[in-house]
Amino acid sequence: MIFDSYEAFRAATFTPKVCIMGSGPAGITIARKLGAAGIPVVIFEAGSNEWTEESQDFYRGTTVGDPYFDLDVTRLRYLGGCSNHWAGWCRVLDAHDFTPKAWAPDTGWPIRRTDIEPYLKEVHDILDLVEFRPDAPISDDISWVQLIKSPAVRFAEKFYGDLDKSQNIAVVLNTYVRELVGDGKRVTGAHIWSNGKDAGQFTADYYVPCTGGLENSRLLLWSNERSNGGVVPNATALGRYWMEHPQFEGGNAILADYDEFEVDGANEAFFSPTPAAMERKQIMNFGIRLIEMPYPGVKRLIADLACVAPDTAEWAAYQLSLNLRCAAQLYVGWEQAPDFSNHVALSKTATDHTGVPRIELNWKKREIERRTILEGLKLFGETMVAKNLGRVRLADWLVKGEDYPTDQELAGHHHMGGTRMSDDPAKGIVDGDCKVHGMDNLYVGGSSVFATSGQCNPTTTIVCLAARLGDHLSHKIV
Repeated sequence: MIFDSYEAFRAATFTPKVCIMGSGPAGITIARKLGAAGIPVVIFEAGSNEWTEESQDFYRGTTVGDPYFDLDVTRLRYLGGCSNHWAGWCRVLDAHDFTPKAWAPDTGWPIRRTDIEPYLKEVHDILDLVEFRPDAPISDDISWVQLIKSPAVRFAEKFYGDLDKSQNIAVVLNTYVRELVGDGKRVTGAHIWSNGKDAGQFTADYYVPCTGGLENSRLLLWSNERSNGGVVPNATALGRYWMEHPQFEGGNAILADYDEFEVDGANEAFFSPTPAAMERKQIMNFGIRLIEMPYPGVKRLIADLACVAPDTAEWAAYQLSLNLRCAAQLYVGWEQAPDFSNHVALSKTATDHTGVPRIELNWKKREIERRTILEGLKLFGETMVAKNLGRVRLADWLVKGEDYPTDQELAGHHHMGGTRMSDDPAKGIVDGDCKVHGMDNLYVGGSSVFATSGQCNPTTTIVCLAARLGDHLSHKIV
């Protein structure tokens, strides 16, 4: 069932047991799991079924620290959520992403990859994926890895018919949960704003915010402030440890033969470090995206190398005479270490149209992030030389220790953390089942529960965790 307004939903006398906020990949996946188990559930979607300026305006905010995207551009507020601009890149967090890194404080999850692997087959069906292939080591430090470019499922389009026909799922558009109310043990209600006005309070047995890696923190921060700590009793880490995937062009490579590496349909190859290499270099996880360079670019690169690295230029020129497909650009996306100071806060001066404070995002890259891209590319270059596969030239800004470029990608539009998962309430907001510490009926879905970010795009892991949470709630609710 899909309703255009809260008023129409209330007139239908449907009584859900679970209230989900947000209709992105996490919210829809959890709802479908519950609906299939015969459990009535409602999804409140703040936007409509299409993009509007009015809806996006609710997402305006400010960023303090490093350059970042406008907060009303980096996410979408309508049916399907951020799946509407998802590029389709898929990979699950590596097993070692879930384990603590001794050199990086506050890393590690209370669960392991084996806890989400039972849901991978289901997630493959949801995201229209082929089977993942195992990583292939090319040295002790670097492995070829698979990053699948899926059809980029738009959740609203793929599941609209199922949601509309379901007798156990109600999707209510234009309905904004602006505040949760709690007594320190349970959420007792949700304040609703629908079609431009206050629509009163709604109650259910369970509540699951799935509003995204920024908005989950905003909702819970505001709710907790209004309820005097009654929504998140252990709020030390609320909004904290927020993470992104920095993404920049890190250099170029001259390759002996581009065909040495398996490439995808776009002629790209992907590489990541081994756990041993990360530990030895004291760095975080990273992914190198190797993109073939057109032939004229190869000749320019060799000419540049002749001025600074004659031996490398001579090797490259010889390889060029043997094989024309031998150069690539190196784009790097990497894991940001969890840091308490990177956080989502409520603005003290700006509010949305309903009076809820806007977001002030505090975000900076630290020394370990800089070390990760620099040492990571060096590892890749050393592997290329040792295996006689090629030579790597680092970007000038990296070699010279200059600031990050502001004319590149900046980051991945991957919003993670803020309601992170931890067994320690002082270090996280939810436990291993995504339940808010100290609350009986409040769970959180989406990338805001990520304890660490790994190096890969988050959507596949988001859907795995959502399927697991839906399964957990299905068994819990009787």
